[in-house]
Amino acid sequence: MDAATLTLVVGMATFVGTHLLMSHPWRAGMVRLFGQGGFLGIYSLISLVAFSVSVVAFGKAPATPQLWDGQALVPWVLASLLTFVASALFLASIVGNPALAGTDIAGLSTRIPNGVFKVTRHPMMSAFTLWGIAHILVAPSLRTIIFAGGMIALALIGSRGQDAKKAALYGADWKVWMRRTSFLPKPSAFGNLGLYWVAALPVWLLLTWLHLKLALIPAGLWVWLEQL
Repeated sequence: MDAATLTLVVGMATFVGTHLLMSHPWRAGMVRLFGQGGFLGIYSLISLVAFSVSVVAFGKAPATPQLWDGQALVPWVLASLLTFVASALFLASIVGNPALAGTDIAGLSTRIPNGVFKVTRHPMMSAFTLWGIAHILVAPSLRTIIFAGGMIALALIGSRGQDAKKAALYGADWKVWMRRTSFLPKPSAFGNLGLYWVAALPVWLLLTWLHLKLALIPAGLWVWLEQL
């Protein structure tokens, strides 16, 4: 394994590992020791450094060989659809999401899930997961599997940890919410996203355009629009 790929492995392992540890088992002890502000500062600094190292190492690591032709029509269309769905889920996750830190969930057990929460109770983490899968589909190299795979692992394991923490903190409110909602997205419920599908389109177009301009790699519809 080359030096850049090894650095990427270490960087992503540090990013994912410390994120999970500081979000769950270490959080209470660190808050007692450093205070809430100190904890957030340390948490942010470690995460930023580890992620920055990973991004730089990703750029230097070899992009080949690839497990399949990610530029072929099928993986590219699938990836485009997944990132569009991820955009809708992410936008829907910003409003009224009881999974977000600091949200008051008192009485959540009396709430009937609607909108995005008929799809999944973790729409933001589901968006990150779909983003990771899409990138592996179109660029199935070792560096992408390490980077995107780390993000997928963080989203899925972090969601499970969040469920356990909130169930311990809020008891019946969160446990009832868990029974009424799905951990993984339910494709049959995607119609409940409603106007978020409309809002997601310009966001998706902007993000894929920025992908082309900043990463110099066409994404989504820009693959074909650039050829016109």
